[in-house]
Amino acid sequence: MSEQGDDGARPMAWVLGRLIESRWTLAAATVAVAVVAALPEPGWLVPALAIAGVAAVAIAAPRRMVVGRSREADRDGSDPLDGVGSRDLAAAVPDPMILFDAHGVIVHVNPAAVVAFGQLAPGMALHLRFRAPEMHALIEGVLADAATARAIDYVERVPLERVFRVTASAVGREDGLLALVFKDQSEARRIDRMRADFIANASHELRTPLASIAGFVETLRGPAKNDPSAREHFLKIMQDQTGRMARLIDDLLSLSRLEMKPYARTGTPLDVRGIVDAVVDSLGPLAAESGVTVERRMPDNPSWVSGDRDELFQVFENLLENAIKYGQSGGRVEVEIVPSATGARDGVQVRFRDYGPGIAEEHIPRITERFYRVDVESSRSRKGTGLGLAIVKHILTRHGGWLDVHSAVGSGSTFTAHFPPPTSAR
Repeated sequence: MSEQGDDGARPMAWVLGRLIESRWTLAAATVAVAVVAALPEPGWLVPALAIAGVAAVAIAAPRRMVVGRSREADRDGSDPLDGVGSRDLAAAVPDPMILFDAHGVIVHVNPAAVVAFGQLAPGMALHLRFRAPEMHALIEGVLADAATARAIDYVERVPLERVFRVTASAVGREDGLLALVFKDQSEARRIDRMRADFIANASHELRTPLASIAGFVETLRGPAKNDPSAREHFLKIMQDQTGRMARLIDDLLSLSRLEMKPYARTGTPLDVRGIVDAVVDSLGPLAAESGVTVERRMPDNPSWVSGDRDELFQVFENLLENAIKYGQSGGRVEVEIVPSATGARDGVQVRFRDYGPGIAEEHIPRITERFYRVDVESSRSRKGTGLGLAIVKHILTRHGGWLDVHSAVGSGSTFTAHFPPPTSAR
């Protein structure tokens, strides 16, 4: 049929469809008109006009809400996706997507794929960009059998290591296009690995003192059962080991609490001078026992920081305790508060400087990791848990601050806690 004939048939099909849709209304109206026509007086002109009027109303009336878009599409022969191309769909996918043909040649890449893998020009062979054997096997498999979707884990190692779950499948049934979709699993894998490492390290740290205590208990019940001097010596060691386990558990609980509430509570600004003074006073006996003099350099005016007092006390306590323990050979530790300048965007800085052996440069990026120690034996002999700086980092992050470390072997170390201006001052 000609195009003109099709145009003429469409209005008739539309009218017929409207009449069918309103068939029950028309039936009821026809019965009513028939009843009126059965009366003695009216005649047939009035019923005919009534039927025509009801039909016109049925055709012009809005469609019922229960008629879905799919029925409308079937009725007029159109599809809402007719104007949507593969490029539009690929661009809407947040994950990297690569469309390729039956020869393994790239046809199109979405913006996410360009960001993830750089320039992938149409016409490039997939085998030349992804050279890993597992990717070759995936591409060859989907080219051989496009009806079956396949998925593998793929590691992109340059410029940094990323783990992807790659799915290969056909696009539609007749256009011959296939698609690779890359789901980034790097963060999930990193968290799983960190969790496994954390459990392994925590188990090791707890197992060591437990083994020591168990050995001394066995000795006290056996060879040293009637030796008062040995018993006193072993009980002192057992007390030290149980104290170490208690500190480790306390630090683990602190980290757990910090991770459960990643944002600091809002509150009134605090003057860090009072908190630092309280920390220095509380660690006075440790400094005296270690032969270290703590020098305070405090400003005359208040230095305001928004945050939680107990958590800030924990930050300063950890930093000063580390400076006293590991900088003991230097004989002194300086504690300095640098207030923010008027109108400056930077807030308060609290510095802890020791004159001990210092830290080698390769260790500095990792010293805030859980259980990381520059010197394991030295840390354990000083009753360290390996979690103190990790706790400091978490608390400072919650308060919008950060930790800065400067150190050189033989020249001591400086740990600076940076804080943004208090909330009321922003």
